[in-house]
Amino acid sequence: MHKPVSQIEEFSRAIKEHAPLYEVQLTAGDIVLLGEYYEQVMAWNKRLHLVAPCPPEEFATRHVLESLLALAYLPEAAHVLDVGSGAGLPIIPCLIARSTLRATLIESSLKKTVFLREALRRAGAQERAQVVAARFEKTHAPEADSVTCRALDRFTELLPKLLEWSPQKSTLLLFGGESLREQLERAALVYQAIRIPESERRFLFITKRG
Repeated sequence: MHKPVSQIEEFSRAIKEHAPLYEVQLTAGDIVLLGEYYEQVMAWNKRLHLVAPCPPEEFATRHVLESLLALAYLPEAAHVLDVGSGAGLPIIPCLIARSTLRATLIESSLKKTVFLREALRRAGAQERAQVVAARFEKTHAPEADSVTCRALDRFTELLPKLLEWSPQKSTLLLFGGESLREQLERAALVYQAIRIPESERRFLFITKRG
């Protein structure tokens, strides 16, 4: 009789199978840490509603591997401002996969910042990252190379404020669909749109703060 496959095994298998589609290279150690991160999100999810319920394979592709697409557009030892961090996406998978990254995670929910600090500690990234419990527009943006944003509430509405807030010359990596594209075009921004693998309507938009 076959032993049932656990959720963590399903997640890890999906990461290994789908990583080439996303042009992501991960070590065995990275996959272990990403699996622990997945388990943490699932454990906290009932209380904090970090992500919509989904099977392990979908979490691996839709959340983790999608987040890791950002790595190709981040300088090797970048300092990244992650706005509206929520479940830690995209930045925690990126911190796991690249040990030279540094990050500031900005999240307005105090309960979610407790989760983020614990997730960073478990990932061994707490020395390279800090968590700020505030709305981004109520803070002063520290110097940084890049700004990431994936699940900010009222994203398209807040885009003009995010652009104004971002450090001069920083690169913005924004995950979204056609409504975000429309906002970028309305702001007359030059941008690059990377279609997310296994998705028809989601993109990674890359633009620069002038």
